[in-house]
Amino acid sequence: MSNKLRVGIVGATGMVGQRFISLLANHPWFEVVTLAASERSAGKAYIESVAGRWAMKTPVPEKIGKIIVKDASKVKEVADSVDFIFCAVDMKKDEIKALEYEYAKAEVPVVSNNSAHRWTDDVAMLLPELNDGHVKIIDVQKKRLGTKKGFIIVKPNCSIQSYVPALHPLMDFGPKEMAVCTYQAISGAGKTFETWPEIIDNVIPYIGGEEEKSEKEPLKVWGKIEGGKIVSAVRPVITAQCIRVPVTDGHMAAVFVRFDKKPAKEEILKRWKEFKGKPQLLNLPSAPKQFLKYFEEDNRPQTKLERDIENGMGVTIGRLRDDHVYDYKFVSLSHNTVRGAAGGAVLIAELLREEGYLRSN
Repeated sequence: MSNKLRVGIVGATGMVGQRFISLLANHPWFEVVTLAASERSAGKAYIESVAGRWAMKTPVPEKIGKIIVKDASKVKEVADSVDFIFCAVDMKKDEIKALEYEYAKAEVPVVSNNSAHRWTDDVAMLLPELNDGHVKIIDVQKKRLGTKKGFIIVKPNCSIQSYVPALHPLMDFGPKEMAVCTYQAISGAGKTFETWPEIIDNVIPYIGGEEEKSEKEPLKVWGKIEGGKIVSAVRPVITAQCIRVPVTDGHMAAVFVRFDKKPAKEEILKRWKEFKGKPQLLNLPSAPKQFLKYFEEDNRPQTKLERDIENGMGVTIGRLRDDHVYDYKFVSLSHNTVRGAAGGAVLIAELLREEGYLRSN
């Protein structure tokens, strides 16, 4: 009998749901036992429900392909079969919020890829290497919900995960102003070149809601727990532009930053090289050995070459140099559907298991 935790994926047929399945196929701690999606997919074998739209490079795992998809709205049916769920549904925000609450109140921990609860005061928005201490807010949330085991935790937007990790080791120098422009892959919109041919040979200078997320979400990640809620930091002040580019996977950021106390370039490079967060210290299964990697070459990192570094869980940085308006500028890159979405959520779940928040029923 397996001692792995039983996992459900709610929203299993979408792009991020598919990524969850590919990442969890051989996970040492978690076993996918339940898949749930919309009513139109319910009742079908998973392999049938994604026929013609499986977007991963590896095939659907044979065992998972045979699982009969459940209706995500039938919460009790899903809840009775799992120890926790990953949630990546494509619904209206208020509907997602209600659904995730329903699962949590059914005593199912929810590790969410969705944005619906990112601004709920007692829901941690976790980037595990940066703000692992925010998991403590779960106890406050469970008290509010009246649950013993059920809670909700979310990962941040994929766009911030290329550049926020690079700033984190430098926080004691007082970064006060940032300008960032992100160049975001089409998988972030749940698209491929086959399903979105108009993006080929094209750049679209608008992604709905993305710039507000890029400017505000880092401040919650860098916030503190005070009075039973997470209070966002007030600095650095961030201005952002987000652009969709014709790339399959990988979000790149061009970053400009001004500090209270400008560090030496050598000190920045040293901190990036030596930085380790809780996942590295705990040697979690999905944790990159080297979270931040700097490239000395002027033309690196490149999306196609570096997005899969550390199995897609690493962040790569390059072109650090002085700036005549800000103090420094650099570029950075992360895999948006691995580190920025499903992989980041899996890492959160691994941390929660080690912290005692995920356990067998």
